[in-house]
Amino acid sequence: MTEETGSPTGQITESQSQAVAALAFNYYQQGKLHEAETLFRGLQLLDPQAYYSHAGMGAVALAQSPPRLADAYRHLTKAAELNPDDPSVQTNLGEVLLRQAQPEEAAAHFKKAIELDPKQQDPGAARARAIVSGLTALAGEVKRIRAASSAA
Repeated sequence: MTEETGSPTGQITESQSQAVAALAFNYYQQGKLHEAETLFRGLQLLDPQAYYSHAGMGAVALAQSPPRLADAYRHLTKAAELNPDDPSVQTNLGEVLLRQAQPEEAAAHFKKAIELDPKQQDPGAARARAIVSGLTALAGEVKRIRAASSAA
């Protein structure tokens, strides 16, 4: 069979896989995490090496309440191995590590996300910038409070 019609084993084509991933990301953005996870999991069954499915499963696990950090880390690490140049994956991985109290490791992923977006157009990298900016402001405030406490 041709690439456009799929294989006789029931595999889907790359373009079909990307279309399903796009639908799953739409569900994710709408907060329909169960539907998104179902589609991403289906993509993984068809192709365990599919970058989009790992990135999506990681994002969904991170968005759960409470977040499933171990699952998010596992999927996002795999997604980063398959495509190390995605700022959103790097940012999500940094957020997972930050939530797991691993700030140095998190900082490396935030830095990479920012470096991957020199034109400052990627939303994932913008999130990394916002997180770093917020943490920097928080660290400054803690330092100010400690200085004021020492002076008192």
